[in-house]
Amino acid sequence: MASSFNFVIGSAKFIFAPIERCLNCKRNFDENMKVLQKLLKELNTVKEVIELRLSAEIHGGTMQTEEVKNWLDDVQRIKTEIEIIERKAKEKKFLSRVFLGKMVEEKVVELKAFLRKGKAFLGMVKSFKYIIVGGGVAAGYAAREFDRQGLKPGQLAIISKEAVAPYERPTLSKGYLNPNPKAAARLPEFHVCVGSGGDRLLPDWYKEKGIQLILGTEIVKVNLALKTLVSAAGEIFKFQTLIIATGSTVIRLTDFQVEGADAKNMFYLRELEDADKLVESIKMKKYGKAVIIGGGYIGLEVAAAMSINDFDVTMVYPDPWCMPRLFTPTMAAFYESYYENKGIKIIKGTVSVGFNANANGEVKGVKLKDGRVLEADIVVVGVGARPLTALFKGQLEEDKGGIKTDGFFKTSMPGVYAVGDVATFPIKLYNEMRRVEHVDHARKSAKHAVKAIKANETVLWRQCWRNFVFQRRQSIITEAKIWVLLDQRWKDCWSFP
Repeated sequence: MASSFNFVIGSAKFIFAPIERCLNCKRNFDENMKVLQKLLKELNTVKEVIELRLSAEIHGGTMQTEEVKNWLDDVQRIKTEIEIIERKAKEKKFLSRVFLGKMVEEKVVELKAFLRKGKAFLGMVKSFKYIIVGGGVAAGYAAREFDRQGLKPGQLAIISKEAVAPYERPTLSKGYLNPNPKAAARLPEFHVCVGSGGDRLLPDWYKEKGIQLILGTEIVKVNLALKTLVSAAGEIFKFQTLIIATGSTVIRLTDFQVEGADAKNMFYLRELEDADKLVESIKMKKYGKAVIIGGGYIGLEVAAAMSINDFDVTMVYPDPWCMPRLFTPTMAAFYESYYENKGIKIIKGTVSVGFNANANGEVKGVKLKDGRVLEADIVVVGVGARPLTALFKGQLEEDKGGIKTDGFFKTSMPGVYAVGDVATFPIKLYNEMRRVEHVDHARKSAKHAVKAIKANETVLWRQCWRNFVFQRRQSIITEAKIWVLLDQRWKDCWSFP
């Protein structure tokens, strides 16, 4: 009886050994196909980034173009070969998968080599979980909120065209222009977040928190679908979540081809560099004449600062009173009277149509539409600003000149948020979409967006965990049913009468 049983067992092993080998080959094939698909997806991402970098045409030979093009051709070839393998695997199903196993293993090795080479081409790529584009007020307050909400070192980068860490921009038209060297505001005094009564975030703070400040870097190309940013120097930055905090740029009279608007000693005030140039000119033209074009925040603040610096100041604006979008006529009359009592002349209801310059190209006169010509040694223009949204044209929904967001400052593209001047968001009080250019909005919208980002991550994590638990439970139940079925079939197969 024992010899008969051993014979049966031996025969079964002999019969089922090829089947077992086929089953193992199929399992290996399925596992390798999963690896292949994962590698192919990663290779496609690298390929798209390389193509984006090549198309930028700004990299001054940082890539060996011929070698890269050959690599791109090889990638296309191997993608075609994998498609053929997939088609053949579907034709005869089980046996095709068995016989194609070796070929798939070779393609896995080949793909890994291609990936290594592609990543070598992209030696300048830097990846972060979060990137903030723009280094103004909103960026600094967003960084502080990320730290409060929980941030691991190396997760966040701030990319700024300016050469300094985020600072309180309103200071430039106020304390920065103070004629008293001891009282004049200078960095690091007004780094964020002192404007709202918070701690001053010095460059060392970002370093301690593991936040990378990438300064003096201008982003010139954006591909939101690929989650990729390209700098003017050819650096490539990858992100998972992006906060657009690019702010605004000043409206320049040269944009309207105003005669003589490119003369020397004509200033616009937006960044630290602008303020430094104005301060230097104030020193050179002491006790001179200053004409301020514009009756908004910048116009009023700079007019006051120039008066304190002992300049003969004249303000020019087309509106019937200053700050018409914010002040009533009565409120405006109070401020205008106060300014006039300080010796500042105000000309309303007209605009500048041209500028005179001396032989050195320095501005000497401002021509008004009503025919008057005002003497000027310095001209400061503050006629508004435009949101910096050009990089995102065609990639995000826009509204009222800004990037359209929801109440959490989330844009039409998943994982992309917009805050500050560039965001057009719903305001419940007025039941409409609005874009707001104000420092308080920059601060609060940045904090609000970061809270929304972190809250969304928590929700997604919980949802993923619930899905995992449910799927694992279903998998265990299914496996149990299979084993019960196999056990029964085994008993049926080897039961003797």
